[in-house]
Amino acid sequence: MALDDLYRDVILDHYAHPRNRGRLDPRDITAEGANPLCGDELTLFVRLDGDRVAAIRFEGRGCSISQASASMMTEAVAGKTLEEVRALVDAFRAMMHGGAPAAALGDLVALQGVRKFPVRVKCATLPWVTLEQGLDDAAAGRPATTVTTDTRE
Repeated sequence: MALDDLYRDVILDHYAHPRNRGRLDPRDITAEGANPLCGDELTLFVRLDGDRVAAIRFEGRGCSISQASASMMTEAVAGKTLEEVRALVDAFRAMMHGGAPAAALGDLVALQGVRKFPVRVKCATLPWVTLEQGLDDAAAGRPATTVTTDTRE
């Protein structure tokens, strides 16, 4: 099986069988993201334990790329410290914009193929910029804001 086929299978599996889908109560962070150009929408729910992501879930609708990326992201950040999460966000963003994938990304490298379709990069990064904004809002004591990918990416 070619590597592109394996990556496509990983993405389709996360889309068809999303991990960590649903609401989370209680939660410390709620963040909403939207890509108005294609209709992707998602809400992230994060529970913290100190500076660690104790639990993360999402609800949303949209294309297979945005929903698979959200599912994969929740698996990648669960249990990580906020510093580690921010490093993953930076590494993912760099990869999606042409950088070499960092080893820490693991299965998330499956999404690098999306770079071949620049309009779809915003679909893949939507969950990540939404999480980052949610973390920023919480750290600053601001209420949750809605992220639109045309203003953040």
